[in-house]
Amino acid sequence: MSNLVTTPKNGTDLSKKRNVTGLPSFSSWIDNFFDTELGTGLLSNFNTGMTLPAVNIKEDNENYFLEVAVPGMKKDDFDLEIDNDILSISAETKSENETKQDTYTRREFGYASFKRTFTLPDTVETDKIKAKYEDGILNIHIPKREEAKRKPAKRIDIS
Repeated sequence: MSNLVTTPKNGTDLSKKRNVTGLPSFSSWIDNFFDTELGTGLLSNFNTGMTLPAVNIKEDNENYFLEVAVPGMKKDDFDLEIDNDILSISAETKSENETKQDTYTRREFGYASFKRTFTLPDTVETDKIKAKYEDGILNIHIPKREEAKRKPAKRIDIS
């Protein structure tokens, strides 16, 4: 699905930053480490309790389908928005546990969040996008406009 594009997490184009001729200098090696998926993933999700969820993107003749793996959440935890052909999927959860025993009280709380963004092609019906959360998978159905649907092959007669 070449039309649906994941935007870079830190807004940089890694292909322009990598030194592909010869060995990199130590400082460029450090810069490249933090510009990679591993570096930004570690920094942006430090202490949040949640990593970026895996996403499957499928396409058929009439639709795009996004499947986001986010187990253990409720549908009310999600926020889906479309702004200037950018689909943003975010979630935030807070939890509190309290255990009381004879002489003390212990409270544990946690916070987790993520945000994924996708650039939608001009050929989708943004008003008809639907989402459903079931069995830990957020399914997003994105229908294509009529002009973007693949038409069957047509035979042309030669006169």
